[in-house]
Amino acid sequence: MGQQKGFGSGFIIGSIVGGVVGGILGTVLASRNEKQISERDPEVLQRGREIPFTSDESIELARHGLEDKIAQLNLAIDDVKQQLGSVKVNEE
Repeated sequence: MGQQKGFGSGFIIGSIVGGVVGGILGTVLASRNEKQISERDPEVLQRGREIPFTSDESIELARHGLEDKIAQLNLAIDDVKQQLGSVKVNEE
């Protein structure tokens, strides 16, 4: 019983400390990685922030990509329907 009384507060304190330590480590490692990248090629970070397409172009590309995925899904659904239809016929 004595262990259960301290469990809740220990869990909360551990979560807070773990979150703070994880946040600090993530920030330090991310900034260090960004510095290494910028030292190798200073233009990489700027190129990564540029938008290669206008919003209309990107919307059109996304629409075409989605249409392709929908067509693939429809083909897969039709294939499964055919397979299930043949299984039901064989069971009877």
